[in-house]
Amino acid sequence: MTGLGAFGGFFKPDLSGLKEPVFISSTDSVGTKLKLAFMTGKHDSVGEDLVNHCINDILVHGARGLFFLDYIGVGKLEQQVVVELLEGLSRGCKNTGVALIGGEMAELPDFYQPGEYDLAGFVVGVVDRDRIVNGATIGEGDVCIGLTSSGLHTNGYTLARKVAFEVAGHKPDDHVDALGMTIAEALMKVHRCYAPLIHPLLADFDIHGMAHITGGGIPGNLKRVLPEGLGAVIDKSSWPVLPIFKYLESVGSIDSKDIYSAFNMGIGYILVVSRSDADGVMKNLGKMGETAYISGSIEIGDKTVKLVS
Repeated sequence: MTGLGAFGGFFKPDLSGLKEPVFISSTDSVGTKLKLAFMTGKHDSVGEDLVNHCINDILVHGARGLFFLDYIGVGKLEQQVVVELLEGLSRGCKNTGVALIGGEMAELPDFYQPGEYDLAGFVVGVVDRDRIVNGATIGEGDVCIGLTSSGLHTNGYTLARKVAFEVAGHKPDDHVDALGMTIAEALMKVHRCYAPLIHPLLADFDIHGMAHITGGGIPGNLKRVLPEGLGAVIDKSSWPVLPIFKYLESVGSIDSKDIYSAFNMGIGYILVVSRSDADGVMKNLGKMGETAYISGSIEIGDKTVKLVS
């Protein structure tokens, strides 16, 4: 509703059809994945990463994104870098129907190293109160369905950079045969946004719970939506681990427990549904062109997520 120069971003939501709208918000940053942007000079994808990460976080509760704001802090303003960042932010918002209504750009000399910056964002979404997904209806025997990730998304980059650039001694443009691409291309793959897949499912199925697999991996994130008295068993052999994770595990000699806690290992989002709905959800995902995996189930427990193979 406003152009450049306003002190605040204006947004008029269309809440028609919602009986009791609830606003859900989330804020995050891209973390040390920015170091890859600095090394490669590629800055547009991290903006998209940021938007997708934030939207996925509110999507877990069934919310549809409304608007987004960003923060960019730099030591010295470099116009082309900022243009690329905004291109990525805009692309992420446009792809999911979210309005980019404003942000803050701060030039802070002597605070950031030359050529470096920080990037953070904030999203607001809405969901009808009786459609909120919070895991409360998860029950024993429910099925966990995993949706594939594109790579590391925006987590585990401190460890990944150490393995790739210190242990292996790679340069960003080094081609790695095991990955079929350069190490930078593998590490810079854009964080997927699952909203286009999930919203149609929410309209047709009773989704009991959802988890966005970020820092902490599957064990650290799935347990966040489990009710008291329940746990989950996830079969690691139910999906193919992406080559980048096999590479990092092998080159870095990373313990299996540690790597599944640091990375998503190829599953970026998990749905928990009743066993009777599992086939229908899988068929609908297939019709949307998504490869999904029945990856586990819910059992009696203490909110622990067990990884088996």
